[in-house]
Amino acid sequence: MRRLLLALPLLLAALPAWAFPDRPITLATGYAPGGSTDIAARLLAERLAANLGPEARVVVENRPGAAGIVASDWLRRQAPDGHTIMLVESSSHAIAPAALVGGTRYDPVADFSHLGVIGTAPLLMIVNKDFPATTAPEVLARLRAAPPESITYATSGVGTIVHLAPEMLALDLKTRFVHIPYRSGGQMLTAIFQGEGQFGIAVLASAAQQVRDGMVRGIAVTGNRRFPFFPDLPTLAEAGVPGYDIATWNILLGPPGMPATVQAALNRALVASLAEPALQQRLLTAGVDAWTAPNGPAEAREFLVHEVAKFRTVVERTGVRLEP
Repeated sequence: MRRLLLALPLLLAALPAWAFPDRPITLATGYAPGGSTDIAARLLAERLAANLGPEARVVVENRPGAAGIVASDWLRRQAPDGHTIMLVESSSHAIAPAALVGGTRYDPVADFSHLGVIGTAPLLMIVNKDFPATTAPEVLARLRAAPPESITYATSGVGTIVHLAPEMLALDLKTRFVHIPYRSGGQMLTAIFQGEGQFGIAVLASAAQQVRDGMVRGIAVTGNRRFPFFPDLPTLAEAGVPGYDIATWNILLGPPGMPATVQAALNRALVASLAEPALQQRLLTAGVDAWTAPNGPAEAREFLVHEVAKFRTVVERTGVRLEP
């Protein structure tokens, strides 16, 4: 026995080191195939695999339900070995925890490992093509001057970011609009095109083609800087709503308790992927501005903490609530 114990270190040293990943990685999303979140996940999966190593595979798995809430709750219960990760966004990790009556089962920060920010995605303010104003300052002036509840806006549903954004705008303009919710982004855009909703603040990737085709008029973006695909459209802050900055975002998370070495490996692959000009351009096409600021696990956690607090304030100000 004594000889065995003495030989044990040598035996362990002779064993091959565990290499990560040693099987395909599942990259989950909380949405159905075809949407902007799914597209971003598929673009990222290809480059993550390439930057993890020649044998690595990353497979996208769609787990739709309740705007990502179902998938987020599932993620926190998976093994923290790095082979199950998720691309999440503001709806499941900032809006729902604040707006859902009774809250979510998960803490949006504490219940996850933070692997890196993927990018931000501003929204796009659009109006019906017959709206009696053409520039952002003119549209804002019209909205301010109109009697409260005389202007309608369309959304893809109650409690979504495209619902919160116009409600925040109404507060900033000291007025009230009439909310007309639809079941999808496509129905929302059709309603604005047909004039059932006079304006809306839409997901940029969804509305971009309708703006280019002249079906609706692009007015402004909601983020803190102009979007490269629409350089002539100002931000709402530039156009006359100081401090207005609402954008959705994507962040890469894993289950809680992920080993630091595995977090570091996934973070290195993510940062390397986001530094590639080709991926940056493809993400822009999907409406996502790739994150190129410092982006380690600590910075990702800090980003999430900030966004959770910001959207909690937005939810409190607007009074928007989601029923379970």
